This record gives sequence, C-alpha cells and structure tokens, in this order.
Amino acid sequence: MKALVYNGPGQRSWRDVPDPVIQDPEDAIVRVDAVTICGTDLHILKGDVPTVQPGRILGHEAVGTVTAVGSGVRGVAIGDRVLISCITACGRCEYCRQGHYGQCLGGGGWILGHLIDGTQAEQVRVPFADRSVYKLPDNVSNEEAVLLADILPTSFEVGVLNGKVSPGDTVVIVGAGPIGLAALATSKLFTPSYVVVVDAADARRKAALERGADLALGPDEDVVAKIRELTGGLGADVAIEAVGVPATFELCTQVVRPGGTVANIGVHGAPATLHLEDLWIKNVTITTGLVDTFSTPRLLSMLAAGRLEMPGLITHRFGLDEMQDAYDVFADPATTGALKVALFGDKGFE
Repeated sequence: MKALVYNGPGQRSWRDVPDPVIQDPEDAIVRVDAVTICGTDLHILKGDVPTVQPGRILGHEAVGTVTAVGSGVRGVAIGDRVLISCITACGRCEYCRQGHYGQCLGGGGWILGHLIDGTQAEQVRVPFADRSVYKLPDNVSNEEAVLLADILPTSFEVGVLNGKVSPGDTVVIVGAGPIGLAALATSKLFTPSYVVVVDAADARRKAALERGADLALGPDEDVVAKIRELTGGLGADVAIEAVGVPATFELCTQVVRPGGTVANIGVHGAPATLHLEDLWIKNVTITTGLVDTFSTPRLLSMLAAGRLEMPGLITHRFGLDEMQDAYDVFADPATTGALKVALFGDKGFE
C-alpha cells in the first residue's frame, strides 16, 4: 500500500510500505476512506516531537471501513464504516478507568502517527478497536465525521470544558486556525455573551467572523485594551490558546480577568514565559491537556441529531494519492487560504 512516511525533520515521502496486519486479538484493520492533516503533523515535520522516529507513517484522524478484525473484537465487524479516534484506549488501566484515555498506560493514548503507524495511508491497524473506533450513523458523511476524530473533541475538551466556558462569559480565542475555529463552534454550545478571536491573518479573521465570532482582532490592534473595553475593564472570563507559540500563550495570560481561566490547546515546541510576578495575585487558573476523546460519542450523537453546528472547516479536498500536494497546501495557509484539508480514497465519497 501507499503511505505518507516521516523521514526526519523536514522530510516526508508518499511511498510503498507493507500492508498492516492483525498483531493482537483486539486489533482492527481499516481501509482509509477519508483522512486529514493536523497541525501536530506539521510540528512533527519541524522536529518538535522527537518521540516520532523516522520511518513512521503519520496521521491520527480518519474515517474508514473495517476490513479485518482480531478474535477479541466485539464492537465492530468487517464492513462497518467507522470513525478512527486520534486517541487509542486500552480501557483497563487506571487512567482509562477514569476516562483519561489520552494518558492511557496500557499501550494506548496518542499512538497513531506517533508511536505506531498512523492513518495517512491506504490502510491502518487500530489497536483496542472496541474502544478506539466508533460506528458511524448513515446520515453522517465521511467529511463531517473526520472532524470528530481530533479537532472537535480537542477544542471542546481541552479548550471549552477545561476553560469552564459558561453562559454569559466573554471568551477570547487566540488563533483562528482549525482548532481555534472548532473552539469557536463548540464554545457557542454554552451561549457566551461574546466570543472574540485574535489572529494575525486577515483570511482567518474573516473566517472567524463568518463562523460566528463577535469580534476579530489583528496584530496591529491593542488586543488587551480592546478586551478590557468590551468587558468593562475586567478582561476575558476564558482565554483559549490555539496556536502553540510563546507569544500567544503570554497574550492569553494578559487578556484574562482575575478569577478567569487560560485553557492551552496549542502544541508548544519552545518554552513560554509564565509571568507569575503578574499572575500570582489574580486567582487565574491555567490548564493544559491532551484530548481524552471522552466527548466523542456525545459529539457524534449531536451531529447525527442535527444539534451540532459544523463550522465548515474543510477548504481543500484531494485524492488520497495527492497527499504531498495536500501537505504543501495545508502548510502554507497564508498563500492558499487553507483551514483544513481532506483527502479521500476511491470509496471515500460514497
């Protein structure tokens, strides 16, 4: 089969690799019908995630069709159309029993495209299939479902729920890429008074306004002053960091009000300064996290029932064999206007 292989920092190739096979009774083999590229994949290619070794097939979010199952799999069968979660869960360890699947100690967690071969391929082996794939309702398309593999549960759990967004809040989201826009969509489930998005790119600020942001601020504006003006001098109840660079994290700590919460979603490859000389007296809560995907069934149910407004994040579509072109487009959003790209196999449009 063909797959996108990480060959070391700055190097990738779409090439022939061996087909995956069942290695454990709880495995499933899934034909990839739709897959996407995550900002984390770009961090890997930059060398920001040294635990990813050269030779690894990248990718951790996809939709596909089960083609084989191990003898221990009970929840899915050959022919089922499934969502492949970005998080794999053994279901037995202490963390899994608490619902913290991202911290799984039993061989799961974020392993696809990280510690084992991932989803940017024609086929993928999914361990612990009963707890790591979800059968899809007929009325949910592959394109809709693939957003539930990672960015929607990530934005919801690590941003909105960790940030404790509540009715009437002022929410500031720093970063209007796919994760930031997904945080915008899921924060609105809690009816905040204002959602303000901050981004350096004109196109992304426009995208945020089109998707329901009340205000979009750019780098030439005094963001802190604007937020305080909007909130009667108080600041944001919740500041969500959705980029992963020091400046955006530090901006979140500047716009949040005393007693507020900074929820960090971004993947950081460099240290950020924590200004405790300013924050120690303000009762500010700072949260971090890797998504656990405990919310995936709930979000999938809401989507199937028409109760989850999808934010229209996919801007570019490719065939699976156009993986290299898709990476080039996704990695240069300033030129291409890309938010999220989706790639489809021969059966993926069905």
